[in-house]
This record gives sequence, structure tokens and C-alpha cells, in this order.
Amino acid sequence: MEYAALFHEQGLGKTKIALDLALQWLKGQILDTVIIITKKGLIQNWKKETSIHTKISFAVLDGDRVKNTSKYNKPFRLYLTHYEAVISNHKNLSLLLKTRRIGVILDEAHHMKNPDGRVAKALFQLGPEFKRRIIMTGTPVANRPYDIWALIYFLDQGKSLGTNFKAFKGRFDLPDDILNNHGDESYEWSLEGILENIEPFTIRETKKSVGLKLPNKILRNYEIEMRGQQANLYSKYKSELYVQIIRDGSLMTDDVNYILKQMMRLVQVASNPMMVDESYDERPCKVDALELLIGRINPDDKIIVWTNFIKNSDYLASLFSEIGSLKIHGKMDMNARNHSVERFLRDPNKRILIATPGAAKEGLTLTVANHAIFFDRNFSLNDWLQAQDRIHRIRQEKSCEITHLIARESIDCWIDRLLICKKHFAELVQGDKSLKNNNMLVETEIVDLINGVLQP
Repeated sequence: MEYAALFHEQGLGKTKIALDLALQWLKGQILDTVIIITKKGLIQNWKKETSIHTKISFAVLDGDRVKNTSKYNKPFRLYLTHYEAVISNHKNLSLLLKTRRIGVILDEAHHMKNPDGRVAKALFQLGPEFKRRIIMTGTPVANRPYDIWALIYFLDQGKSLGTNFKAFKGRFDLPDDILNNHGDESYEWSLEGILENIEPFTIRETKKSVGLKLPNKILRNYEIEMRGQQANLYSKYKSELYVQIIRDGSLMTDDVNYILKQMMRLVQVASNPMMVDESYDERPCKVDALELLIGRINPDDKIIVWTNFIKNSDYLASLFSEIGSLKIHGKMDMNARNHSVERFLRDPNKRILIATPGAAKEGLTLTVANHAIFFDRNFSLNDWLQAQDRIHRIRQEKSCEITHLIARESIDCWIDRLLICKKHFAELVQGDKSLKNNNMLVETEIVDLINGVLQP
């Protein structure tokens, strides 16, 4: 096919499939060259996998256009590059496409979900010039149903989902009023219609659908009680936010996204108040719970602790340094991140990896660990699903435990329900479930949930 989408669930070997496909294209002389575009932080992983699974020589295109010029003029059959480099190399890539038959594979393609972003615009311009186009992601609906539009537009220039993103978004955005406790069934049926339009050129398998015999994955919530300064700070910030977004006695819902950004402050306080108040001098309640959980885990098992905040990553890595901790976050350079990953994989004395989803949620196989503890979570479905499946994937030999630390009567409870709701809608779009065979009820209105956080 000229274009296709590979939407296999995380951990089903999309990297290997992509390399096999690239080799098939080249061997059959369908193409002269293949370009694989991925996230910058995953270039090292692709270099490693390419060397393991192929004998082909390849070149890496980075942001240095001068250095890249010599690579264009050499007979490489395979190039690896990242999304930011596509922007800086746009002109040269456009010229290259006029001289060779080139195919492209977009890894973690949800990174171009914003059609107004520079990455998406650059790829939209280049897209029709590629003789073969493949997009890959385990989370095509990364957060909201309309996230899939840009990915599909890159493939077919609007044939299946239309050329007007604004209209598509207006139709398929999560409604602020997901009606009553029975959900909005007409909205859910319309989501299933997206799948019908793209089904001819998409393929998705899940661990369940392929019968992959992975060890069990157990998800559980571990509730803790905020106390002392932390409880007082949470109450204070909650009251201040409530005042900010109440007008005439009613919750303002003109801009739910703005409200969610403001509510991230509550996530920080429920996680670790040190991030918002330098005078806070007590031990965060979740630290006690984390310490207790780690103490119950077999000393031979490795653990990933997920947090959204760089300050938390530094703090927790220092706190657990005596039992062998490492960290990965966005302020570390790529060499430092790769070094942390390698040590975690190979050093038996490095037992705990403290990671932020933004820096480590994608493309990494971390099956040396079989415990993932979410110290805190944000509103992103993609972050949650990708992070937990770093450990529950091919090569895992042990049962996996995914634990969410949840502060009682806090925004953590709301996030837990919101993510379950988003996962439900994503599964409808992706074809993982059908309304005909589904008995899940969407629990409540998003607006009611927000109100419940601020005024329980």
C-alpha cells in the first residue's frame, strides 16, 4: 500500500516490524531510500535496534544542516532522524525527495498531533512526495479523540477524515458535559465512525488480540491521607483556585483547559508541597507510602517511580540513593539520560529509576523492572499508558505491578476517573472495544468532576 498506519499497542514490537518493512522495500527495489523519523530521545534506541536486526549501514541526520549535506550525497539506504531535525532540514529533505524514491516511517507519530505545530506543517508539505508513508504509534488517540486527525491527514491528505481540522475537532472533542451518569451514547457511536473511515489502511493489535502470553499486569490504587502542613496547603490552594474560577456563584466553564492548567498546582501540592512552597519543611505523605511500598518489594526486583515533575525526580533520587537510585528527566542531556538507562538495565545495584513521562515514557524497553509506581499523574492518557507499558511488554518474564499513589479527597481521585474515561473513548476510536459489547458507564460530567475537586 502507498500508505498505512500501524497502531499496535505498546510493547508489541513496532520497531522490529518497521525495520523488516524497510528492508522489504529496499530488497524489492520499491524504494531507493527509507527515512525513519522518531523522537530525539529515541535515536540511540533506534541505532541499537537497527544494528541488532539488520546489517544495513545507516546515517543519522541531526539539526546540523552543514554536516548533513555530506550524508545526503553518500549512498545510504537508511536514514534515522528526529522530528525537530525535520524542521531544520526541511529544504534539503524536499530536494532529496526529488532525486530518489524515498519512503518514510514516522515512529511515535502522535508527536505531530497538533496540525498547527511546526512539525506537522513541515511533514504535511513533505508527505505527498514520499513514495511510501507509514505512521506508527500505540496511542493514536493520545489524549482526546481529535488527536488522530493530523496523523491521518499526513497519510491521505484528508480523504478519510476531511481537510478541515477545526470542524473535526468541534465534532469530536470531549464534550464539557458528558451528559448524565449514562454517558452520551450518540457521541460514542460517532467515535466508532472514525474507525470505519480509516479501517482500510490501519492495523491495530493489542496484547490480548494477538494472544501474547505476557505475565499478569496488576493495577491498583494505594490511598494515603494528607496531614499537617500538606493538608493545610492543599486546602489553601484549593480555596484560592475556587475563587479564581467562580463567577456569580457558578463554575466558569468557558475554558476548561485553562482550569486544568491551574489545577496542576493542586497535583503538585498533593504530590510534594516543596515544589510550590519553599517554607514547607515536613516530609510529604506520599514519601512515607513510597518507602513502605519499596520495602515490601522483593529486593531482587527493580522499580520505576514515575513523577511529572523534575524537582520531584531530583528529590526522590537523592532520597533513595542509598538503595541504588537513578533518574531521567527533561533537563538532563541525552548522554546523561542514555547513561541512566544503561546503568539501570545492567547494574544489579541500581534498583530504582525515578523518571518523568516526558523523558522516558516512549520507545524504551525497561523490562528489567516489574514494578511501576506513579507518585503522581497528570491529565494525559498518553503519559499514563505509555509509562506503565515500559515494563509490561515483550521480554518481560515477571508479573508486573502498577501502583498509583492517591491522596484521599484530592485531585488525584479526579485524575484517576478522568483517565479511565479518556481510555474508554480512545478504545472506541481504536477499535479495542465496541459499544455493542460494552457495558461501561461514563461516570459523570467533566464539569461536575472539576466542581467536585474544588468543592467536594
